[in-house]
Amino acid sequence: MKHRKNLLCAVIILLVFVIPIHSSLAKNEKHSRFFYEEKGEAIWEIPTSRKVVAITFDDGPSSEYTPRILSLLDKYKAKATFFVVGSRVVENPEIVKNIVSSGHELANHTYSHPNFNGLPPEKMKEEMDKTYQSIKEIAHTRPKLFRPPGGYYNDPIVETANDQGYTVVLWSWHQDTFDWRNPGVNSIVNKVLRKTRNGDIILFHDFGGDRTQTIQALEQILPELKKRGYEFITVSELVQLSPKYRILNRLDPI
Repeated sequence: MKHRKNLLCAVIILLVFVIPIHSSLAKNEKHSRFFYEEKGEAIWEIPTSRKVVAITFDDGPSSEYTPRILSLLDKYKAKATFFVVGSRVVENPEIVKNIVSSGHELANHTYSHPNFNGLPPEKMKEEMDKTYQSIKEIAHTRPKLFRPPGGYYNDPIVETANDQGYTVVLWSWHQDTFDWRNPGVNSIVNKVLRKTRNGDIILFHDFGGDRTQTIQALEQILPELKKRGYEFITVSELVQLSPKYRILNRLDPI
């Protein structure tokens, strides 16, 4: 009888304490990128036979650097995707409108650029939604893509973004230019040109310090890749080249 009571107590402890803890840990688990790619929930690059790349800019817009980047992109007939921070969208409405009118893509990069690691899902949703509303009201377009700050990803981040109607987009690991560190123009140029592959998603920044090196590097990268036969398209256009992935659709009207 005593043995049965002890066994019953052990089962109760397991059900009440151990299993919920394990479940909680599982919800915060971070899988490898290949886990999310296989399920089509997040994207790092799109393998394709077409000579295309997607240039992306994080953390802007910037009143000083984004217009100069837009001018350079226009010169080489290059389209790009801008992962914008909502608070800076509000501060720079005309630049945001110019991004869209120039044929580029706006994507969601949170409202205040917080660390999403360990952030409750409701806070993530708030950051995404405030940026979404800002973009919709100013640019009259719906952002379909989301990039978490710092490129950090785990189950809660990916699931929350997907639930909100976003496709999560990171970048090709061999195409992180680290331009925010100001490593030197040659370093940025060599990083991109040395390993360019079809379907790459290339990471730059148009905010967060002096982006002069970024602009000077682009002045070399854009004409060289164009000379090699590459076309510069938006991330959404790139995603359409693979049946494995899909752009999730938000249902609310403009």
